[in-house]
Amino acid sequence: MIHHFSIPAHDPARVARALAELTGGTAQPFRGPLAGAFMVAQGDAHGTAIEIYPEAVILKPGVDAQPMMFDHAPLAAHAGAFHALLSVPITRAQVEAIGTREGWRTRFFGRAAPGKPPAFHVIEFWVENRILLELVTADLVPEYESYMQPENYAAY
Repeated sequence: MIHHFSIPAHDPARVARALAELTGGTAQPFRGPLAGAFMVAQGDAHGTAIEIYPEAVILKPGVDAQPMMFDHAPLAAHAGAFHALLSVPITRAQVEAIGTREGWRTRFFGRAAPGKPPAFHVIEFWVENRILLELVTADLVPEYESYMQPENYAAY
């Protein structure tokens, strides 16, 4: 189970508000040692959250017995390899409306191996048009969960 993850953003407050709307969570300033960061908390028993950091912030290993630390680096590339698939409690139309309002690419796609029919479907939601969140609405969750079982995944 993933309890939380972090992503960089040009505008952490704006991204937090949009992600809170998508997930049914709440957006709030990050209550920690990092000014300008925000958190989207789900308020569930698992502590599920997404942390949104200013884009120039990086995480580094601590020195000796110290824990990880925040630092700053030159701005990263426009896009990166990170992505996550999230279930959302709203409809595809609502997801698409949020994407349109924010000006972020939002499209529905099937996922498949080359030459195969789609094994499952997602809504690609491109945060700030550079960070991919694959979103699945309640009606899309069963096909994803079925596909991601080892016996089904291996057979595909």
